[in-house]
Amino acid sequence: MSLTLGIESSCDETAVALLEGPRKVLINLIQSQEKIHSPYGGIVPEIASRCHIEVILPLIDKALKETRTGFKDLTGIAVTTTPGLIGSLLVGLSVAKAISYAHDIPFIGVNHLEGHLNAPFLEYPDIPYPHLGLMVSGGHTALFYITGFGHYQFLGATRDDAAGEAFDKIAKLVHLGYPGGPVVDQRARKGDPHKIKFPQGKVRGSPMDFSFSGLKTAVLQHVQKNQALYEDSQGPVIDDLCASVQEAIVQALLARCESARATKKCQTLVVTGGVACNQYLRKVFNQWGQENEMAVYYPSLLLCTDNAAMIASVGARHLAEGKRSSMTLNAVAHRPLTEPLPVE
Repeated sequence: MSLTLGIESSCDETAVALLEGPRKVLINLIQSQEKIHSPYGGIVPEIASRCHIEVILPLIDKALKETRTGFKDLTGIAVTTTPGLIGSLLVGLSVAKAISYAHDIPFIGVNHLEGHLNAPFLEYPDIPYPHLGLMVSGGHTALFYITGFGHYQFLGATRDDAAGEAFDKIAKLVHLGYPGGPVVDQRARKGDPHKIKFPQGKVRGSPMDFSFSGLKTAVLQHVQKNQALYEDSQGPVIDDLCASVQEAIVQALLARCESARATKKCQTLVVTGGVACNQYLRKVFNQWGQENEMAVYYPSLLLCTDNAAMIASVGARHLAEGKRSSMTLNAVAHRPLTEPLPVE
């Protein structure tokens, strides 16, 4: 049985996992930098890279010790190489290459988006093909038609802000802190989602593309116009604002998925990425799925956010197909999922 070490460092989480085969998670460790970046209201790339350098080796050591394994037991290494913050990606890739070279272990570069889209298979191995895949997070919002492992057809993506980024920026606007997504989700539970009508940001001529910059501007104008109402970040008007913003974002996501469902005649959807943790999103999508006989799958909350288990799982499957990355593989900040990574 294969034993794969997964490494994920594409943004501000340092993550390490060990998988037996493509799905049995032996350990899945995540070191968050949330408290470090919170005072800045967003991720500072240079700080993120330095934090990865400080914690990645101790985290790998911890994973090996807690599973009572060593480098000699590994049959492969999987590491995120794109997309992401280039400095952060280079930390994980450099470590993976060093371990691979020193211990003669094959390694494989993994696209971060492919990891997310396949995360649900760790818990639901029988998800049927073809299916739709909605990847929605702080850095990415994209929709794919997936006909098999490794076969992804791009349908649409955001033209500007990602959905999670919109949550964060709007939360910052009304002084709710960073990251904004979880706070908005919590505050929205006490608010009225229909209190304020915000735009859903349709893209003319592209029914499966997303846009959230217009929503962000609309919220800014609304808050500025009613500034006195929003001076108290603990007031109930904030709850209504959060609920209304959340409603606009979720309905925009749902509308694109409905367009994809109608176009592709597909009855299965996978929703993944950090925003898939949002409880209102799950409620709305589940109801839509029931009404349209659409099976909707989500990873568990830990597997929605950036993690190394999903990277190890995808890497293990590629390694099992005989694919390998060479030592010349480099990190790339932006690379389409439909453009395969170079392999030997």
